[in-house]
Order: sequence, then structure tokens, then C-alpha cells
Amino acid sequence: MFYLSEIEHKLRLPPHLLNLPLNEAIKGELEGLFVDKVIANLGLIISIYDIRSIDDGFIYPSEGASTYTVKFRLIVFRPFVGEVITAKLKESKAEGLRLSLGFFDDIYVPAPLLPDPSRSEPDPENKNQVRWIWKFDELDYPIDGVDEIRFQVHNVSYPSMPLEQDKDSKPFAPMVIKGSLDADGLGPISWWI
Repeated sequence: MFYLSEIEHKLRLPPHLLNLPLNEAIKGELEGLFVDKVIANLGLIISIYDIRSIDDGFIYPSEGASTYTVKFRLIVFRPFVGEVITAKLKESKAEGLRLSLGFFDDIYVPAPLLPDPSRSEPDPENKNQVRWIWKFDELDYPIDGVDEIRFQVHNVSYPSMPLEQDKDSKPFAPMVIKGSLDADGLGPISWWI
């Protein structure tokens, strides 16, 4: 789920930061550039782990900033296919579920990947949502926001950024996880204890 990845980056350090210790100034700039951002095919950057090396330190003509080549390691959130993760229900629609880890909300479980047989019915507590119910041994098991939900990662995608976006469309997500609840042990934790 979490990885260490090493990156090399040319970093322009503004002159007002040159009064700080070099490592501290560079780490602050790197955090501003990378933390809470998604790098395609790498994942969501959680934090800067350490700085491995700082080279160069050139000041180019007509610039007051120095430019460094920095090698550093990042802590990256990137679940692997087949991994089982526990999340909270964020949204329940006719198309399926949307789950959240707290720091990452773009987890979707489409209706075909819910336990079979499942059905949806209008949610009495929230008129804009539905409530999914799994029927097993003539008993109904609802998927509601009470329990944490275990899901299995079906795939992780990095959609390309749209050139234009409608006002009514949902916000662009640079990393999307598609999950499944269609296996033993998956779904709300209360189903299995």
C-alpha cells in the first residue's frame, strides 16, 4: 500500500530561502511541490522521506535563485491489485459505492463488483442516495455507513487530465481505485464477525 520511491529533480530555490539551512529549505520546497499530489503511474505522495543528495547549486544568468539537482525518497500511496483495504462509506448511488480512506476519496465499487445477489433501494435517511443490500440465506445484509468496509483492489488507474470539464461534472481525479466486494470476507466488517 505504501512504497518508498526515489526521484531526481532539478529544484529552483528562491533567494529568500537561502538564509535557512540548505536541507531544511530544500525539503520545504519539495513538500510544497510533491506532497498531496499524484504522480501518474507512481501514486499519491504522502511525504518526503529523506534527501539522498544535493548537487550543483548553480545560479543562472539574470536569476537570483540557485538551482540544485536533488535526489530524494518519497512515501507513496499506491495499492496493488488484489490488496484488501478497509475504508469508510462516503457515498452510495445506483452505479455503486464510493469509499474513503480519510486521506484518499477516489475509491469506487461499481454495482457489478458488489456481492451477488445485491439490490439497491432508496435510502430513507438520505434522499439523494440508495442503500445496497446483499441477500444471503434469505437474510438481508445492508451496506450502510455504520461499519468500516473491506474491499479488494480490482485496478488502479491514472486518467489523463481533460482539456475541458462541464460545470456539473464531478471533480477530476488523477488517481482512481476500482474495488470489489464480491468475495468472502469483503464488505462491512459486521457481516463477518
